[in-house]
Amino acid sequence: MIRVLIVDDQMMVREGFSVLLGAMPDIEVVGEAVNGREAVAQVAALRPDVVLMDIRMPELNGIDATREIVAANADAKVLVLTTFDLDEYVYQALRAGASGFLLKDASARQLADGVRVVAAGEALLAPTVTKRLITEFAKSAAASPRPPAMAQIGELTERETEVLVLIAQGLSNAEIADHLVVAESTIKTHVSRILVKLGLRDRTQAAVFAYEARLVQVGG
Repeated sequence: MIRVLIVDDQMMVREGFSVLLGAMPDIEVVGEAVNGREAVAQVAALRPDVVLMDIRMPELNGIDATREIVAANADAKVLVLTTFDLDEYVYQALRAGASGFLLKDASARQLADGVRVVAAGEALLAPTVTKRLITEFAKSAAASPRPPAMAQIGELTERETEVLVLIAQGLSNAEIADHLVVAESTIKTHVSRILVKLGLRDRTQAAVFAYEARLVQVGG
């Protein structure tokens, strides 16, 4: 069972998501929180696998709450939910450690699949905003460069660097395997080694790293 904590300051949203996810045989809603501060406490107490996190909340917003949760519990995966596909804070949430992003108007199936994807350690970005997020990655890097240490990039083999670029372009393990004509198990091994070498927690952070390291360009 995938244990889920729902965090949103609107009761109707929390109840709606709880009903939708509770109907899934492999998902259990273990708790709810009305703001970021309560979310941090609930994660510590309940140890959920996935946290559905609203961004705009009182007391402690979703970005700061995500940062605190990730710092305190490396196993928790945060899936950011927002009403706005142009939300200016989505990029900040991903940099804070969120593992994925989904719009609140997603269907029940999309929501459940999103939880499963994030729980499995995959990256999740809503297709409608992926291009905008890529643009934001580039703008942020240009305006305030945060180039990772060259020593870190240098630790990657040529094939690992190639896999990292494909991860940043949104390809799944299966798609990367098809592209490189190798077994999917081989790609999983490469991904694991990339995360260890770069000190990253998941694929989403790997994608952020690739863009900020200028390994991937907009449209590339």
